[in-house]
Amino acid sequence: MAITEAIENYLETILILSKMQPDVHAIDICSYLGYSRPTVSIVLKKMRDEGLVNVDTDNHITLTEKGREVAEGMYERHNVISQFLMMIGVDKNTALDDACKIEHDLSTVSFEALKEHFIKMKAMNPNSEK
Repeated sequence: MAITEAIENYLETILILSKMQPDVHAIDICSYLGYSRPTVSIVLKKMRDEGLVNVDTDNHITLTEKGREVAEGMYERHNVISQFLMMIGVDKNTALDDACKIEHDLSTVSFEALKEHFIKMKAMNPNSEK
């Protein structure tokens, strides 16, 4: 299975939820993403089969090393892009929405350049965080 935009979203969601609460269950993913239980169950099975997530006997969902790597990459992209957009004057809601769209399609080369520029801008304007 290729790691599609949808799978990236699921993995990032599991990472975010795991930062907010001690255990992640399928119903948490359903609530967070607004998807139905059957849809989430199908995707979780595929992700488990591909070694991206583990589901224990209590139905706690955790990321494997491979899944965590993808999730953290997407999470970093989301944060850098949204903060960059806010730094240049985009309102928070628009920046967060646009970051969700951009994070999946932006090449690694372009993301690394944007990230480097963002870090430089942030260092020059430490009080510009919104």
